[in-house]
Amino acid sequence: MGMMKILVLLLLVAMAGAKVFQRCDWARTLKSRGMDGYRGISLANWVCLTEHESRFNTRATNLNRDGSTDYGIFQINNRWWCNDGQIQTANGCRIRCSQLLADDVSDAINCAKRVVRDPQGIEAWVAWRLHCKNKDLRNYLRDCSP
Repeated sequence: MGMMKILVLLLLVAMAGAKVFQRCDWARTLKSRGMDGYRGISLANWVCLTEHESRFNTRATNLNRDGSTDYGIFQINNRWWCNDGQIQTANGCRIRCSQLLADDVSDAINCAKRVVRDPQGIEAWVAWRLHCKNKDLRNYLRDCSP
């Protein structure tokens, strides 16, 4: 088996367990957890941010150029917010990064709330700055019942 085939197989196995939310289900989950209006951030902003960060995938990870890794549906960084034992971390959310990959998104949501309590707020997310800031976000909640 070639190395590429092994990597693809490992990726498929890793993805098999991932929970990927449908947009409206995710919006309802966020709303039920008090995210609509949290720190003045609308539900549409949270949905936009997570669509562009992870495509609503709880198991998403991304290795950054600086050697840090982003975890979970919110793509929360290990240098600042969680501990994966890989790099020195501030661990602002006081959790293991693996907790951000759980199907139960409670830890991920609580950590996202912690991130936006920092002075940078939602600006901490590059995807939000690029895709959501000062944009018409109505489509992110389109056809979603409350």
